[in-house]
Formats: sequence, C-alpha cells, structure tokens
Amino acid sequence: MGELWPFFELVVATPRVQLRYPSDADLQVLAEVAASGIHDPDEMPFSVPWSRLEPPALERNILQFAWRCRAELTPRSWQMPLVVVEDGVIVGCQDLFATDFPTTRVVETGSWLARSTQGRGIGKEMRAAVLHLAFEHLGAREAHSASFADNPASAAVSAANGYEPNGTVVADREGVPVRQDRWRLTREHYEPGRRDDIHVRGIDRCLTLLGVDHA
Repeated sequence: MGELWPFFELVVATPRVQLRYPSDADLQVLAEVAASGIHDPDEMPFSVPWSRLEPPALERNILQFAWRCRAELTPRSWQMPLVVVEDGVIVGCQDLFATDFPTTRVVETGSWLARSTQGRGIGKEMRAAVLHLAFEHLGAREAHSASFADNPASAAVSAANGYEPNGTVVADREGVPVRQDRWRLTREHYEPGRRDDIHVRGIDRCLTLLGVDHA
C-alpha cells in the first residue's frame, strides 16, 4: 500500500515519541484509546464534541474521520491525523491540516491524548514533532492553533513551543458561548529554537500530494 499511498511510510520520531500515519490496525487501537477516556466529563476541549459519543459510536467515528481524511486529501485541502506512540504504545493523535497550502504555507494543528498519559510533557513533545515536519519538511511559513480559555494545558503546550497570542474569538461550544484563544507561530520565531533530535522518514513521496514541490 505504501507504493500507492506513500503516507503509510511517514514517521516522525523524537527521543520520547513517534508520530506515524496510521494503518487501519493503528486506527482500531486509537479508537480503543479514545474510548478509554480523554477528558473529565464536565469539560469539553473540542469545538466539535465528538468525545461525548458512547461506544461503539465513538470508535466508529474515529475510523470514519480518518478514512474521510484519506479519501478527501488533495493538494489544496488536506488533513493528516497521526497516531502518537510512546514506548511502542499508541496514546493519542496529533493532527496537521491545511487549506490552500501551496499559496498560504499555513498549517493548523489539533491533538488529543489518553487521559492516563496527560501531565507528563507528551503534548509538548508531539507538537514539537509535528512542527518540525511542517517547517523543516513542508516549508510552512506559519502554524496556527486554538484553545478554549478554560483549557490552560493546551495553551501551555502552544506557549512552550514558541507560539504567540493571535487574538480571541467567541465560539459556540455545546450551545454555550465560550472564549477561544488563537495562537500563531511564524518561521522566524520557530527557527531559533529548532531541534536537531527530531527525524522524519517517508515524507519525500508525499510532498506532491500535499501541494509541496519542494520544502
């Protein structure tokens, strides 16, 4: 399958975690991880409250989302949910997506971790990994992210990776208006802190499919 869909060979590795493009077997494990719990039931870190679904609808939603990302990928609009692996175990998902990337060179990120693995710096590490992929291998100029005002852990991950505040909006979260903070990291702010211990393999044959002639 890697010959026809080269993303299956994409891996980003740091000393602590590995991000990889998921096989269907990976997606099954990821779905089980999501069902084990991501956040407190009284909280909602996502704009779309998909984590409220009950099994097996939750697991099916994970599969359908990833399959849809594969099916709808074009150079002008793409989304790559990458599984996060720690010590050989899938613990979450790091998403990278873009619209009109050949023109804008702007990417956005989203992520989640199993609740049992939170609070150990994995969120910061997996974001650093995907930023390395975006800036060093895709030629991104900016990376954007967002977090609700009552989600300080997500904001801390952005700040720790060099993002700067980029305004706020009022968003609808489960029928309630909530302030959402926006974050922005430019290439100029990324480069001084770039790491040399993050390695990517399998990206070269993916570039044309992502609208990247050269990084």
